[in-house]
Amino acid sequence: MSRLAIALAFLAVALGPLRPAQAQERAPEVEHPEVVELVFTGVSSVDKGELALSLETRQTECKNLLFQVFLFCTVTTSPVFLEKYYLERTELARDMLRIRIFYWRRGYRESAVDTAVIPLSVDGQKVRVTISVNEGPPTLVASIRVVRPPEVLPDRSVERLMSLRAGQPLDLLRLDSSRVRLRGDLWEQGYADARIDTTIAVDATARTATVEILIEPGWVARIGAIVVSGNERIGEATIFNSLTFRPGDIYRRSEILRSQRLLYESALFQHASIVVPPAGDSLKVIDITVREAPLQLVRTSGGFNTLDYLLVEGRYANSNWFGNARRLDIRGTLANLLAEQLSGQLFFRDATALIDGDPAPFLRPTWTASAEVRQPWFRSPLNTIGASVFGHRRSAPAIYIDAGHGASATFTRELAPRATASANYRFEITQVQAGDVYFCVNFGVCDTPTIAALQRQHRLSPFAISTNIDHADDPLAPTLGYRARGDLEHASAWTVSDFRYSRISAEGTVYRSFGRSVLAGRLRIGAVRSLQSTAQAVGVVDDGQPILHPRKRFYAGGSQSVRGFGENQLGPRVLTIAPTRLAAIGCDTTFAGIAGCDMQATGVDEDGNPVVLEDEDFQARPLGGNSVLEGSVELRFPIWRQIGGAVFVDGAILGERAAFDLSTATGAITPGFGVRYTTPVGPIRIDVGVNPCLAELLTVVSEAEGPSGEREIVQLEQQRVFAPACRGTGVRGILNRMTLHLSIGQAY
Repeated sequence: MSRLAIALAFLAVALGPLRPAQAQERAPEVEHPEVVELVFTGVSSVDKGELALSLETRQTECKNLLFQVFLFCTVTTSPVFLEKYYLERTELARDMLRIRIFYWRRGYRESAVDTAVIPLSVDGQKVRVTISVNEGPPTLVASIRVVRPPEVLPDRSVERLMSLRAGQPLDLLRLDSSRVRLRGDLWEQGYADARIDTTIAVDATARTATVEILIEPGWVARIGAIVVSGNERIGEATIFNSLTFRPGDIYRRSEILRSQRLLYESALFQHASIVVPPAGDSLKVIDITVREAPLQLVRTSGGFNTLDYLLVEGRYANSNWFGNARRLDIRGTLANLLAEQLSGQLFFRDATALIDGDPAPFLRPTWTASAEVRQPWFRSPLNTIGASVFGHRRSAPAIYIDAGHGASATFTRELAPRATASANYRFEITQVQAGDVYFCVNFGVCDTPTIAALQRQHRLSPFAISTNIDHADDPLAPTLGYRARGDLEHASAWTVSDFRYSRISAEGTVYRSFGRSVLAGRLRIGAVRSLQSTAQAVGVVDDGQPILHPRKRFYAGGSQSVRGFGENQLGPRVLTIAPTRLAAIGCDTTFAGIAGCDMQATGVDEDGNPVVLEDEDFQARPLGGNSVLEGSVELRFPIWRQIGGAVFVDGAILGERAAFDLSTATGAITPGFGVRYTTPVGPIRIDVGVNPCLAELLTVVSEAEGPSGEREIVQLEQQRVFAPACRGTGVRGILNRMTLHLSIGQAY
């Protein structure tokens, strides 16, 4: 077969001399005109796009699909939008030979090619190149015979591995692919030194060919000695732990590749190669050469976003803590910095928009800290165990402060390359500090004794099983492949948890490239159900209302979700309003009278001006859902150098009460656009989502002094039509519908 490949060009030339293109003689005397059209005629048996990619002659084309959709490439000739190609007449003549070789390899051995260059402008600066192909009849495979020991390759395996079949054109690429697949199957059985010879007999008159593949498997190869070199601080025993093969095992290619990947993933080595010196017997000596990486890493970074204001983070990692590739990872994040100065300024969220109370806790720094120890190769190179301790103080501006600490233990098993399954137990003591409104709208309990019970410390200790697959080609900006993740959580008395529930979720993303553009799609689905025993465990009266920790609900909206909405603002919500605003329109704000407030009433300010309630007087608080179905499609394309763009459509629907109960679900679909600036740590992303301007009829709650003298939650009898994105007309109305998101990294 190798001799056929070497003689390929000579055979193609022998098919006939190239004919000079007559149209080239009539073309204007321009040395390198622009090829604005490249036309193929007579091409029917092969892929026209694949044929075009094999040629040097190409036509000027739009740089990406978006420019073409918006007709940018039609109305302008700017190189910002167009990728221009020019005619090289020498290469055009060579392309005729390339086309004949292209067809010859695919079984069309009598093809003929002609070209024509036609001027499209008076000055001859723009031309159309027409390539006319006469494919001719194919040479068909009359029969294929695979000679081999049937116990090594049974008929079913041969049928599965052969890409070329009788009755098809004599496609040498398919024949080569069949040989590679046969060799790979033999190697997986241990026949690493198998010989595969191919004989092709062509009857030019009948235009048929017979193919014979002779397989001599030889002997089963096994692993002999394993020799390690290049290590200085890392012991050989640590390196051997990462190998999925041992002396005496059958020599399989897949195990060699998997072991090499595990060496890289250990973070101990900058370079790791596994080679087998040529050997003529069945015992293979394995040479492993490594170059060690720095074992300790210190990294700091900073940034900002609309929710956490300024933030800094740091990390310390030791890849060989006390030897045996044991990894220590310490991380810390400090956020909410300069919140007092930035709150409500520019695009930053207002952290002081409270009904009543002290805003200072929401302006203090938030933090997370964790220390994790992981031991790879636990009883197998495919197993990893880990343990960690952690603590945090998180806040959602003007909503809650969540403080907690605890520990976790994890066992992870590699099921296949880049596919893992994990079991995790996490024990956490958590305490939520918030106003009564938060507990009323998020836990569904509004009486003071129950709220007081929920404000105490409680255990949140789920047992979780998760699977993760990552077949994307790049961790920061994927262009091909897919990712998928599934999670199953359960918390109950046997997991020592006060909040008790069952939760399931799954998420998948797919990436496809089209030229220099990338089409990405994402789908998320999930459901959660609270267990009835939660009420007794957290010390509240069981009134039949399910109690679910807000952290375990599903939310939508934000920079990595439905971008036409703010963070968590799509889905079930409740409105809160300060009693002072109700008093401004003349409402009775006593405990007995506030519930009957008419929010459509008009009051008068100190200057005698009318006062009416506007949407900005209300705060929309997300409740979260018991189920979610969310999807996104995004087209990413280059614009200029490191600057790229994107257009997207996001959508989600959240079930409020029961899993996938659409009768109480809330959903929306939002389009948008964005700009990306590529950096070494990922793209800096600016996205603008277009809110659909949906008017919602929402429940309103406020506060009043109760009979006991304490401030208590009061639900107003009248609901409010809430549509802040629909305010204004003209330019102001358009801007009100725009939701801006700033972040680092792709949305998914």
